[in-house]
Amino acid sequence: MRIEQLAYIEAVTRLGSLRRAADALHLSQPALSETVRNLERELGVDILDRKRSGAKISDEGRELLPHIIGVLDAVDKLRSAADQQHHISRMVRLGTVNAATVPLMVPAIREFRTGHPVTQVEVIGAQQAEIHRSLLEGSLDLGLVNYLRGDDLPPDFHTTELLRGRPVVCVRPDSPLAALREVSVTDLLTEPLIVMRAGYVMHRFVHRLIEGRAPSFSYSTDGAEMGKLMVAEGLGATVLPDFSIIGDPLERSGTITHRPLAGDRTDVLMVIQRRRSGSVPKAARDLHEIFVRRAAAHAAFGQRGD
Repeated sequence: MRIEQLAYIEAVTRLGSLRRAADALHLSQPALSETVRNLERELGVDILDRKRSGAKISDEGRELLPHIIGVLDAVDKLRSAADQQHHISRMVRLGTVNAATVPLMVPAIREFRTGHPVTQVEVIGAQQAEIHRSLLEGSLDLGLVNYLRGDDLPPDFHTTELLRGRPVVCVRPDSPLAALREVSVTDLLTEPLIVMRAGYVMHRFVHRLIEGRAPSFSYSTDGAEMGKLMVAEGLGATVLPDFSIIGDPLERSGTITHRPLAGDRTDVLMVIQRRRSGSVPKAARDLHEIFVRRAAAHAAFGQRGD
């Protein structure tokens, strides 16, 4: 049993139909119905009354509703208590998928420490799904994640766009690909390719880009920072958002560089997210504001570097 299953049932009851609940939750009706059906199997009760005209809460479901609301209220109280603990412990917990970690996150945390000298910042590297789960559970205050333009944004989070960039090929300056003005997919596949592990946006993008074709050799790694280090050591090329490379210490030192992908106009977004429900500690709000301001400065730096 998962908390979101109970929240979905509450939404169906409050809004009067599965269709309206799906619209409000930004889910498809089949996905919402299947989530509720899984809970029905677990409980052995038909919570929804499904008819040709649509699905509504059943009589059995209405009898369970006070218990469902009680659980949701208890979860809200638990999250509020966790928020208070964050205030007391003077700790801000930040999850990141690592893209733009060095060029964006380090200056932001340095500025935050100036105004909050006794507040600790715990940085946790994780994949997007784990960051979302931890935000909902209250074990993270903020999350830095990536999306491709057109991806659906989860409704449970307040989302602020920080950076918008393009996928580029990251290579060493002495790589044959660095001699090109732009890199085609055919060019890219001639070099060993360092690919992000499944679960990262850039893993999805690269597999869509190469359309089943195989590179000469490939590596799999966990996060952009390790990918850039592998490029710097001459192991191959990788594909990352340009904002993950521009301003990186390896790029500033001339150890890595980047080239655009021929014919590609995909937008990659770096966003910062926090849970919509529950209070947000002041320190986390301050760090959020610093990220927004620093992202604007980072984007301006990238434009000057073009």
